[in-house]
Amino acid sequence: MKRIRLVALSATVLVALAGSTVVVGAQAAKQANKATEVGVTATEIHIAVIADVNTPLAPGLFQGSVDAVRGFAKYINANGGLAGRKIVVDFIDSKLDANESRNAMIKACSQDFAMVGTSALFVDNVDDIVGCNDQAGQAVGIPDIPFTTTEVVHQCSPVSFPVTPPSLICATKDQHPQTYEANVGRGYFFQKKYGKDLHGIYGFSADLKSIKNTGIASTAAVTAIGIKSNATFDISGSAPQSAYTPIVQAIKNKNSNYTILTNGTFSMNVELRKEATLQGVSSVKVWDCTNACYDPQFLAQGGANVEGEYIAINQLPFEEANSNKMLANFIKYTGKDKITGFGADAWAAGVMLRDAVNAAVKQGGNNALTRKAVFDALGKMTAFNADGM
Repeated sequence: MKRIRLVALSATVLVALAGSTVVVGAQAAKQANKATEVGVTATEIHIAVIADVNTPLAPGLFQGSVDAVRGFAKYINANGGLAGRKIVVDFIDSKLDANESRNAMIKACSQDFAMVGTSALFVDNVDDIVGCNDQAGQAVGIPDIPFTTTEVVHQCSPVSFPVTPPSLICATKDQHPQTYEANVGRGYFFQKKYGKDLHGIYGFSADLKSIKNTGIASTAAVTAIGIKSNATFDISGSAPQSAYTPIVQAIKNKNSNYTILTNGTFSMNVELRKEATLQGVSSVKVWDCTNACYDPQFLAQGGANVEGEYIAINQLPFEEANSNKMLANFIKYTGKDKITGFGADAWAAGVMLRDAVNAAVKQGGNNALTRKAVFDALGKMTAFNADGM
């Protein structure tokens, strides 16, 4: 399968400490660990991974995020723990539902130190994590290091530090129109390889307005550099293959040589490609997909139909594990049969938490581990690349 690499994170890394366990001075070494915060006992740090998994619309959508955060905990625990403690992962299913997402965040606030690898698309209210009380009863919030953010309130949440930056410029969130930004590196790559006459069909995953808006931002950036739109379509994540017939007919009628289905699941792209094969489409030079397609099931379900797909990814390709230690750890501890592009981002969220915790511990010792201390550390990070991953 063809692929391109788009490493959107910075080339430099701000690492508090390279190790996963930090002891500060002789005094700190002698001090026994204590329960210092919600979710932090003398021996454990509880973190929540909130993800849309059990949903009929897209079964198992973000299971890769859950597997990755669990794998990250195994990796940390096998290498001495964090702040002298073992990490325990609490999975809370948000089920592609706004109420379930809010309930999950309320639960995480009450029992977990932080939320890591958050993969919930229907987060339309962040009041419960912004106003979350710490162990002392102060509304400091709960640290949220999400893999993805879609709704405006989540993209611009003051307690959220996503590893993949939101497309919305939050300073414009109350303006009409709002301002978005997008990565167009892949567009320049396609033009260099196939010429300036690329034109095609743009499809949008339209089950959620905020998801469509980010998709529009992404495609607008691509069209702005000259990859013209022949037609646009909205489509649901639960649509059967037959629903893609009008899209494929438009590809044929316009002789399109570029096609993208933005922010859709890998299964949606499989249905599109199967219908294109059925109708004998031969004009498309670039089938463009996001990190959603960087999943073993994309190939398993698509087979020969998805040959030649281009996938814009946020991390080094899994085949290059020998070139990066953290990528190798992700694959080893998550399991080769469970790794996905989504999971790689969720793992990176764990690395960000590790760095923030190590910074807090370096400052005040193992018993200085509080949500506020982690917020302070996260706020000082100006560059991050998950140890080069």
